[in-house]
Amino acid sequence: MNVSLRKAVSGAPLFVIMCLLGLVFAAPLLFMFASSFKHDDAIFSDLNSWGAYIPDAGWSLTNYAAIFERSNLPLFLFNSTLIALAVVVGGVLVNSMLAFSLSRMRWRGRSAVLSVVVAMMVVPFEVVAIPLLSLVARLPWPGIEQGALAWHIGWFNSLHVQIIPFLANAFCVFLFYQFFRDIPPELDEAAKMDGAGPWALFFRIILPNSRPVIATAAIVLFISAWNQYLWPIMVVQGEAARPVQPGIQQFFGRSNSWGQIMAYATVVTLPVLAVFLAFQRQFVASVAGAGIKG
Repeated sequence: MNVSLRKAVSGAPLFVIMCLLGLVFAAPLLFMFASSFKHDDAIFSDLNSWGAYIPDAGWSLTNYAAIFERSNLPLFLFNSTLIALAVVVGGVLVNSMLAFSLSRMRWRGRSAVLSVVVAMMVVPFEVVAIPLLSLVARLPWPGIEQGALAWHIGWFNSLHVQIIPFLANAFCVFLFYQFFRDIPPELDEAAKMDGAGPWALFFRIILPNSRPVIATAAIVLFISAWNQYLWPIMVVQGEAARPVQPGIQQFFGRSNSWGQIMAYATVVTLPVLAVFLAFQRQFVASVAGAGIKG
């Protein structure tokens, strides 16, 4: 038995286990996707068979048409997309800059700030939700009133109240910190010899060599922003600034059709899958690199 065949045989059990685990995790998504094309009677009749995971012969787009007719889904999708993109772009910049300062620069109090960042990773959002709500209720925001600039107190019923508090992410800061720390310091020394300052070092040396961790942080920030549910319920009362996750609760109250609910959930889930598939190579490279570095 040659070496390649021996490796294939020895790796077959792991491959089978991974395929089975993949099916287990994919089964709920397949059920949701298949049910979104079915009538309610067909969904319940197929529950005890493999037909629950594939569209039946009478599949149609009726459920998808209904969710756009019975809810303001396009507006909710636009709001969530705008919020998620703003959080990703701003979050990658803010978190990477702080991580760069912690990992590549020396200043008084750096260890204390890093300790606070690590401590914040274990603090759930529910702990700070009420203090944060009290804070945004008192913050001013510029607006136009009778053709002139005016300052309004309170950030409620807006998009920026769902963006600005979530730009800083302790997990992403620590993720960037770990990655930046492993970039060879010789690059810094060479750049400084050429006259590069901290900003040039950050934008021209560090970030271009950090694509895997940027992709990982982008996925984390996007999923976190897209799946926000508690905070929008607390700060958004009208539909103008409502994202998709609170919108699904509103739609659930208006419709008792499980096919339509599955269609709504499918539309909400597809952007998350698309983002992960777009960045999966960089995500795997970041995780593999972290594992190799220890």
